[in-house]
Amino acid sequence: MSGTTRGRLLATSDIHVRHPENRAIVEAMRPGHDDDWLLVVGDVGERLDDVEWALRLLAGRFAQVVWVPGNHELWTLSRDAVPLRGEARYRHLVDLCAGLGVLTPEDPYPIWTGLGGPVRIVPMFLLYDYTFRPEGTSNKEEALAAAYAAGVVCSDESVLHSDPYPSRDDWCRARVAQTRVRLDECPRDVPLVLVNHFPLVREPTRILRYPVFAQWCGTELTADWHTRYNVAAVVYGHLHIPRTTWHDGVRFEEVSVGYPREWRSWRTRRPVLRQILPAPTGERIPPWGATRDESESAVVPPG
Repeated sequence: MSGTTRGRLLATSDIHVRHPENRAIVEAMRPGHDDDWLLVVGDVGERLDDVEWALRLLAGRFAQVVWVPGNHELWTLSRDAVPLRGEARYRHLVDLCAGLGVLTPEDPYPIWTGLGGPVRIVPMFLLYDYTFRPEGTSNKEEALAAAYAAGVVCSDESVLHSDPYPSRDDWCRARVAQTRVRLDECPRDVPLVLVNHFPLVREPTRILRYPVFAQWCGTELTADWHTRYNVAAVVYGHLHIPRTTWHDGVRFEEVSVGYPREWRSWRTRRPVLRQILPAPTGERIPPWGATRDESESAVVPPG
């Protein structure tokens, strides 16, 4: 076990602090060691003041906080005091993080030298492009039609704007291309920890309660990134199904907290800060977690 500090690399996501119960969970989050780093893997909240509150609190406690956006941070809601849309909203969040000392996908990828290191942390913002399509569909239009027919449509369709890109899938393809250039430039001697709100491979979405929801969960363009590059682990959220899975020998960690109605139903107690490095020992697929998913909150937008 290598590393030049005694810190651990921890992760959490989908903390949704607009819920008082989740806000209390975040207030209780503390490092176990002064050198611990925390990956915050998206969906902190919808309102910018909630995002700032949570990241400011965590940045004051952990040696370093690294944030990537989820879809909820990118929502533009009428009740938000900052009505920015699309890329402008994302850049505003990046600037907010810079003021708090929180690293984002726009920063140079940092080297973490704690226990299990060194590794290069790669925070990413990739979105989705509707290629995780339901069976029986062959394009985005058919996939969306199936979702509307089932009455399971992600709220992104009405509140996540892609300005100045023509669509969210265009924005996704642009982000994937930009990120791949940066990954190709990373030296291969230091392993990578890939961090993205959405899963990089489709397999984790296979157990969603509503399969049509998978189209809002990633892109096939990243399906080989965990094998193309020297990857130690992949960290993601979004699905609200916290668990460890292995794909081509690479460990994938879904680290979401989820909504109160979800975590109240857990049959076993689960830590809200998941240890990424040093790699947890024990069973390859730990027995903690819940078979819940974000598609429970999906709605058909009016009109």
